[in-house]
Parts: sequence; C-alpha cells; structure tokens
Amino acid sequence: MTWNEIEIAGWGRALRGKAEAARPERAGLLAGLSGEGPAIGMRRSYGDEMLNTGGRVIDMTRLDRMLGFDSASGELTVEAGARLGDIARAFAPRGWLPAVMPGTGFCTVGGAIANDVHGKNHHGAGSFGQHVAAITLIRNGKAGTITPETDPDLFRATLGGLGQTGIIAQATLRLTPCKGDLMMVTERRVADWDEHVALLEASTAPYSVGWIDATARGASLGRGILEEGETGSGLVPKRKPGKKVPFDAPGWALSSPIVRMFNNAYWRRVPRSGRTVVKPITDFFFPLDRIRDWNRLYGKRGFHQFQCVVPTESVDALRGMLSQIAEAGIASPLSVLKRMGPGRAGMLSFPMEGFTLAVDFPNRPGAAPLIEMLHGLTEAAGGRVYLAKDSLLRPDRLPGMYPELAEWRKVVAKADPEGHLQTDMTRRLKLRS
Repeated sequence: MTWNEIEIAGWGRALRGKAEAARPERAGLLAGLSGEGPAIGMRRSYGDEMLNTGGRVIDMTRLDRMLGFDSASGELTVEAGARLGDIARAFAPRGWLPAVMPGTGFCTVGGAIANDVHGKNHHGAGSFGQHVAAITLIRNGKAGTITPETDPDLFRATLGGLGQTGIIAQATLRLTPCKGDLMMVTERRVADWDEHVALLEASTAPYSVGWIDATARGASLGRGILEEGETGSGLVPKRKPGKKVPFDAPGWALSSPIVRMFNNAYWRRVPRSGRTVVKPITDFFFPLDRIRDWNRLYGKRGFHQFQCVVPTESVDALRGMLSQIAEAGIASPLSVLKRMGPGRAGMLSFPMEGFTLAVDFPNRPGAAPLIEMLHGLTEAAGGRVYLAKDSLLRPDRLPGMYPELAEWRKVVAKADPEGHLQTDMTRRLKLRS
C-alpha cells in the first residue's frame, strides 16, 4: 500500500495538519491497515475530527460501492465511503431515501455513523444511527459484523463514536419510503424569536428547518425563514448549473455591513404571505452543495462553527445566545434553528429533545472568546455541543454534556487498546482518558 503525505483540513479550514494517507480500493486491504491509523472520508466535519497530525490516516473515499438492496424491506448494504447524496439520487426515483440526511450530500455513510448525524426530520425520524441495521467493523486486523442485538454496547459506542471503535467498512441501512424525487417546500417569513420557536413546535411537516438572521436585534431578534417540506412526484424542475468559489475570498467579503445587507435581502425574498415552491430533492436537503468549495468564502483563515442543542425547557437560553451573537457582529449568513426529538443512537450522540442552533463565525479575533462564552451558556442550560462541528471546546466541559462518556471510554479501551485510532480531536478533548 502506498502512503503519501498530505495536508488535511476540516471543512472549517481553521485547523489543519499533515499526515501520511493510504487510499485503498479494495475492502480486503482494510484488515491490514487497521493498526495504522483512523479512517477518514470526505472531510465534511468542521474541526479536527479527521486530523492525525504526524501520523497516518486511511482514506475511505474509493470504497464507495452499493453492494445490495432488498426492495421489499428497503435495506441497502453499502461500503463506508458511499455518499448520502449519491444514495438519494439513485433511490429517490425508486421511492426510497436515506431515512436521515445531514446538510451535505458529500457526507459518507461511515462519517454519518461515526457522528450519528441528524437532519431536518429529527423531530420525527430521530438520528441516522437509529436506521442502521448492521455494521461491519474492523478491529485489530479482523472484520466482524455487529448489530444492536449481537453486541449492543459496541454498537452504541460506534454510533456517534468518532471512529474510535474500529474502521467502519460497510453498513446495512434501512431506507425510508418517499413519494418521489422532488420536494414540495412551503416558505414563510418569521418575524421574531417567539414566532420562530412557536412555528417549529407546531409544525407537522415531515421536514422542517429555520434560517435565522443572526444579525437582527431588538424586536427583530430571531427573525428568519421557516421551510417545511415533504417529498412528492412529478416533473422535476430543471436544476440551475452549480457554481464554484475559485479562490479564497478577501476579509471584507463577510464584513458586518455586507452580512447585514445580505441577510435583510434574503429574509425579504420570501413574500409576506409565504409561498410554496417545488425543488429537486437534493436542492432541499443539500442546498450548499451546489456551491463547490463554499468554505473558501471565509478566506484563508477559515471559520469555526458553533452548534449546540438545549432541552425544550431551556429554549430561552438560545435567545440569550442569539442576542450575544448579534451584539458581537461577527456571525455569517449561515445560521440555522431546528426542533429536535428525543432520538439518539449512541453513547456520544449529539441529539436531545429540544432545539439546536448552528452559527458560522469567520476565524477572526473575537470569534474564539465568543464561542467559549456560548459553550458556557450551553453547559449551564443542560445542553451539549456537536462534536462533528467543534474545533474549540474545552475538555472539562465534556462530562457534563455527555453523561455516558465514562461508559463509552470503557468500550473504546477494549476495542482499540493501543490507541491506533486516536485523532487530533480525541487528544485535544482528552476523550479517551
């Protein structure tokens, strides 16, 4: 196997590192590589989860085959490098979709399992791992299949376990029926925070998400756009050509005045009376995938994303966070509010019943102290930070946010006793100690 030194960055591009990488093309090679380092995919997590600076990583992106589908049960077996967007495009015309999809179709199945991702339907469908029937896991040079029934502790430690229990080689997913490969999407303007929360709580749509204007203050705090969607069939609208960000944007591109003007225009694009539009299914689930390399809009220094979830009874804590963010004036246009249900599959899974807020911050002076303050407010509210998006969390905050951490550590210590799968993130957060 050939090893090449490469520079690896999280999607936020604020954290980087060099490592030797192998890129196997056959699953049979994985057993021999399992002691070399952790697996990585399309690198869509934001921080340092996929970095192993000075070490080795296993690039799974060539192991992306769809291996078998049962049309009666909707069960699909795929290699870990298969991308969720490709699965959606292949199966939506046949009446099936991945049961849970995050905001990018470039997310691999292995990455979706390792982070137990959630989507715009978490309030009804739960997390990704709740729809995984079986996982082929390679540990200590040997491959084995685990299920919730055969090895419940290892299964739960693997889902949301950041790749620390072994190399995920393949998985069997339970797809969900859909009406077709387009989305009927209702959009409406939301005036303020209270209305935003009330509308999300009252929504009965299968999929719902709120865009928030993180620059709005005063009576307009929390204003935004609510999108509610359901699958449909018919003539799929013609997709406009995608775009590409060809270079790192200059620092002024996301200055406060420009972001405020953009957010105001974006909010007003939806008529006061609302509207219903028809979209290709991937445009609804993965809107930013149409802008290739959109992370370059934040310039060479990149950005940090803050995403937290707080329980329903603490939702007002998010109002306080949003007020602090608006006053700081360094948020980007990409801010999202979602309602979440109780579903979570793993010991370190992020979701809890409540509300989740996600905000991007350019990597500028002031961003790290602001995010540290937001972490403190999250912990005080009984919430947690999403590790797939994190690049700045302090390790002492973890036990309060993730109460099953000690149990997870015991399973991981047995699964990877030599620590071959550690990453920059696990070391930064002292996850395994």
